[in-house]
This record gives sequence, structure tokens and C-alpha cells, in this order.
Amino acid sequence: MCKFLTALFKKKKTTHKAKEIDYMKKFLIVGLGNIGEKYANTRHNIGFKMLDYLAEKEELQFETQKLGDITTYKFKGRTFILLKPSTYMNLSGKAILYWLTKEKIPLENLLVITDDLNLPFGSIRIKTKGSDGGHNGLKDTQDKLNTTKYNRFRFGISDAFSTGRQVDYVLGEWTEEEESKLPERLEKGKEIIKSFGTAGINNTMNTFNGK
Repeated sequence: MCKFLTALFKKKKTTHKAKEIDYMKKFLIVGLGNIGEKYANTRHNIGFKMLDYLAEKEELQFETQKLGDITTYKFKGRTFILLKPSTYMNLSGKAILYWLTKEKIPLENLLVITDDLNLPFGSIRIKTKGSDGGHNGLKDTQDKLNTTKYNRFRFGISDAFSTGRQVDYVLGEWTEEEESKLPERLEKGKEIIKSFGTAGINNTMNTFNGK
């Protein structure tokens, strides 16, 4: 009897440990953007565009679920949950917190993809913490998570707009020149997402920042 209980206890401990390992191999990748066809090709929607590119290349299908469109990507023993929030940009944090909690994903396994006016077009900056930089999607994420310490992948859209035209610019569509350069940048983004889950955030920053 004692042997049976000991074996059962060991099995439970092993199962619990396996679940912990599974959680550490699960990642939430969030592309920020606004829902609706009129926003689909705007600079502000680079997060959506990045995830759509990955989904297309890996033949994944998004499904509409609570607070966003979701799909799952399996790669090298890791599970990547790709989320495009349906809350509109200013309430992105609500969807992020919901899916982190629902899927029991640790905060360090979150990566938020967003546009950045302060970087030249196509520039990449991956960070583990920082301010919202005036970005409403990041501001709400920071508020809902109650921390500025979460991974973000900033994609430069430049600040080539005149005074008072910022909103029109970020909600404007890419120029022909930008469009022609996007495929290579989106491919780089796909590599970054995969690296984040397999090589870790620090190696990913060292490999891709400024590239």
C-alpha cells in the first residue's frame, strides 16, 4: 500500500512539473492594430500585418474568439498563440490580459508587436521594458498588466508628417516605396517571433536589434 501511495505521489509531482514545463513553452504573440477593412493596410496595423504574414506562410487560419482573432503555431516544441485584439488599439491591454490568464502564459513569454513613430521605416527595436512612448495600445497594455516590464517588438514607421498630421499619418496607408520593402521586413519579423520562443528574448535582441 505504501509503495502504491509513494508511486502515486511521485506521478502527481511529475505531472505537475510537466505542466509547468508546458507553460514555459507556450508564448503569446500579440500584433496591435485596429479591426476593419479600412485599417488593414495602415501603418498603425503593422502588428496585425506581421501576424497575418506568419499565418499565411505557415498556412494557419485565424478564428474569431473572445476579444480577438486567434490562431496557434507549433514550432520546435513551442506553442505560439497569435492574437489580433478586436478591442481596437486603445483597449488592447484588455485582450492581452484575458489571453495571458486564460492560457496561463507567464508574462515573460509575452511579445507585443507595435508601430513606432520614433524609428526610421523598417527599423527594429526589441525591448524587455519601457514607457508607452505615447502609443495608446502600449499605454493600455501597461495599465492592464500593471507593469512596464513586458517584451515589445517595435517596428519603425518614421515620423514623415507635418505638424498636426500625426493621426492622419499613422492611420494612413504605406507609400509605394514602403510597400516594396515590406515583404523583406515581414520575413524578418517572422524570424524574430520564432527566435523569441526558441532562443529567448536576450538572444533575439542581440541578433535582430538594428537589423
